[in-house]
Amino acid sequence: MRILGIETSCDETGIAIYDEEQGIMAHRLYSQIAVHADYGGVVPELASRDHVRKTIPLIKEALAEAGLTPEDLDGVAYTAGPGLVGALLVGCSIGRSLAYGWDLPAVPVHHMEGHLLAPMLEDNVPEFPFVALLVSGGHTMLVRVDGIGKYQLLGESVDDAAGEAFDKTAKLLGLDYPGGPVLAKMAEDGSPGRFKFPRPMTNKPGLDFSFSGLKTAAAITIRAEDDSAQTKADIAYAFQDAVIDTLAIKCRRALEQCGLNRLVIAGGVSANTELRAKLAAVMKKLNGEVFYPRPEFCTDNGAMIAYAGMQRLKSGVTSDLTFKANPRWSLDSLPPV
Repeated sequence: MRILGIETSCDETGIAIYDEEQGIMAHRLYSQIAVHADYGGVVPELASRDHVRKTIPLIKEALAEAGLTPEDLDGVAYTAGPGLVGALLVGCSIGRSLAYGWDLPAVPVHHMEGHLLAPMLEDNVPEFPFVALLVSGGHTMLVRVDGIGKYQLLGESVDDAAGEAFDKTAKLLGLDYPGGPVLAKMAEDGSPGRFKFPRPMTNKPGLDFSFSGLKTAAAITIRAEDDSAQTKADIAYAFQDAVIDTLAIKCRRALEQCGLNRLVIAGGVSANTELRAKLAAVMKKLNGEVFYPRPEFCTDNGAMIAYAGMQRLKSGVTSDLTFKANPRWSLDSLPPV
């Protein structure tokens, strides 16, 4: 069985073809960073327009790379939510239209399920059950995973997601968009101990996250200090250390609460090398293991949508002609496979 995956939930157009025996046959990704850089963040209307321009050409490139025609496919998967509604509608309408024109089943995919299952694209695949940390610009959540579609939400961000806090703090430091990766790079030159930021919501029970106050603490420090390169690096170090420490504390708490020793991290922030090192150390102490996708599959991509779509298609999940986008779609509302 072979499926085309289409990802258009935000500011990256991802296309991939996945074969259940051969794995990823083709993978194409277009980032809109240059489109949104002048605005310091994603402009939804511009994102939608760029998806309209790029999706079909990328699909043609992916088919050519794999040496396939539409007749060689068994389905079309597309991200139906959550995300920016305009961007989602581009992928939904193109995916559903192609499926109709090619006489193939169409499969709506949950964006976060795609991220959660992205480590399944690697050679070292986690066994169920495990705890997953989904951490990106729009989401920070902890999920107990007992199987595909068997999800229990343990905790989530009540305000800013971790990646969003990274980007906003980077903007306060005068860094270019998207600032998260730039802040992480700047933190490499920071001095430990000069600044100390809070670890929000770690001194109370529960597994929810809040990074808005941490961003505010960084903002107050930035205004009070000089704007030298070293000071900025020290603030970046302290901020990143606080975010990573908070995520690690909550992950350990979730694993202990569930009685598990397997952890999956996915989403754009999971590419952060310091976060990976910290969580590897946590899992070593717990005699467990941490799993994550390769960096190119941490951010939004078509491969994770194709893989998740394959699992859903095999279980009989398809959409009719009256497709819709779900900008707010709960992960734990998905049926099990």
